[in-house]
Amino acid sequence: MVKKEMIAMLLAGGQGSRLGVLTSKMAKPAVAFGGKYRIIDFPLSNCINSGVDTVGVLTQYQPLRLNSHIGIGIPWDLDRNIGGVTVLPPYERSSNSEWYTGTANAIYQNMEYMESYHPDYVLILSGDHIYKMDYELMLDFHKENNADVTIAVMPVPREEASRFGIMIADEKRRITDFEEKPKNPRSNLASMGIYIFNWKTLKRALVAMAEQPALDFGKHVIPYCHQKGAFLYAYEFNGYWKDVGTLHSYWEANMELIDIVPEFNLYEEYWKIYTKSEIQPPQYFSEDSVVETSIIGEGTDIYGKVYHSVIGCGVTIGKGTVVRDSIIMNQTQIGNHCEVNKAIVDEEVRIGDHVRLGVGGSVENEIAPHIYNHDIVTIGERSVVPNGITVGKNAVIFGVTTGLDYEGSCLPGGKTLIKAGEEQ
Repeated sequence: MVKKEMIAMLLAGGQGSRLGVLTSKMAKPAVAFGGKYRIIDFPLSNCINSGVDTVGVLTQYQPLRLNSHIGIGIPWDLDRNIGGVTVLPPYERSSNSEWYTGTANAIYQNMEYMESYHPDYVLILSGDHIYKMDYELMLDFHKENNADVTIAVMPVPREEASRFGIMIADEKRRITDFEEKPKNPRSNLASMGIYIFNWKTLKRALVAMAEQPALDFGKHVIPYCHQKGAFLYAYEFNGYWKDVGTLHSYWEANMELIDIVPEFNLYEEYWKIYTKSEIQPPQYFSEDSVVETSIIGEGTDIYGKVYHSVIGCGVTIGKGTVVRDSIIMNQTQIGNHCEVNKAIVDEEVRIGDHVRLGVGGSVENEIAPHIYNHDIVTIGERSVVPNGITVGKNAVIFGVTTGLDYEGSCLPGGKTLIKAGEEQ
């Protein structure tokens, strides 16, 4: 019989619709981050650094890129004979086949997988946050308090508390009550969506609540445990934690990596962030190139100037081109004499010569101002922007475009150009 003290279940099925065109062809946890990583590398690296060697990754939405990135888990040392990393998509059952309908429903549908390890504890994680956390310390806290459920919380400013699930705890950190996005919050402890359950408690709650539509931890499982008198505790985390759920927060988190003293250090020896790396040649900088406060991925050739930007692997930036405050992802090619200001350019994009991105005044996006804002220009993966095009702020391009798609060689600020076949 295989027995693991604690196994992790990593929820990575999210669509991440507020990332717009970045997630139209891939799940949010697979989105590139920080030059050479993907968002899911952070919770996976946390697991292996915390001594958790059995991780079930629950995928659903556009899982292809995620599955090939995780593979058998070699980069995270999770290629184990017993345990390791297992990708768990929804699958056909003999009686009925169903998609995962909520976070807890996804866990419920993988009861057999968890049961096979006879765990004492189950760690539930989300695949789309950027942070470093030692789950072992959280487990120690859980055991010391004889808790049934421990919820990781983070103090947030009171004025922002209404955006989160808020935990109300006594001086011993036992949770007495909780409120989902309260108008007048009674506490500033926001749930981080990271839970440790005693396996028996989790199993009982999932079975009891199984019939709930869109079974969810925050809405159903935690309230059920509380109602049944389970011991719920709040574990306070004070490190760096970022939900990169919007284009602006994603851009911001990347930019924070290149501060002179970054709040979030990717290069600490004792807490490595692991990723699947292609074998790449070193970076090449031509004699005319200039690079200041930027991250430049391997295999990238810089002939122009790059300021305060995060550049992925295998990128080419042409002669006379100036890139500022931008994120350029893997294998993208930018031509000569271009100007790129505050842009997020996805993977394998081709930008011609004399293209200007992010120029002119600030204009609200006409179709989805709640997604495309803060003057960021967004270009979806494998898009093509032809020579001599000017693109305004808060504009979006997705697809293989030609000169005929631009009136007067221009896409004004706030406009959206999505070619047929590239669904949002």
